[in-house]
Amino acid sequence: MAHGTFGTAINCMDGRVQEPVTRWLKETYGLDYVDMITEPGPEKVLAEGGPQTAAFLAKARISVQAHGSRVLAIVAHDDCAGNPVSPDVHQAQVRQAMEVLRGWGLHVQVIGLWVDAQWQVQPVGD
Repeated sequence: MAHGTFGTAINCMDGRVQEPVTRWLKETYGLDYVDMITEPGPEKVLAEGGPQTAAFLAKARISVQAHGSRVLAIVAHDDCAGNPVSPDVHQAQVRQAMEVLRGWGLHVQVIGLWVDAQWQVQPVGD
């Protein structure tokens, strides 16, 4: 088991969103580390059942089992090249993706996050 407290984020590969998400998760959940699983537009992939879903699950499982991750976030952001849709569509996809993550049975808290045009992180409710 790893030392320190971990969380996991399934996040866009866009480098602009890594730091705000990591900072928000550390501050909000008192984490020491955030394992980052990245893919362009991951909320769309999960909401639509894309082929990367199995890889996301395998990586999240490693984070939970090896690092003791206790929270799993699905993240979407403004100005996403991998999923160029409106903020409302992004957030609807995040909600759908949250249901997929809950179905994985990892026994962690599942949350959705939206990173706005000012790079501020906001929770997305169910």
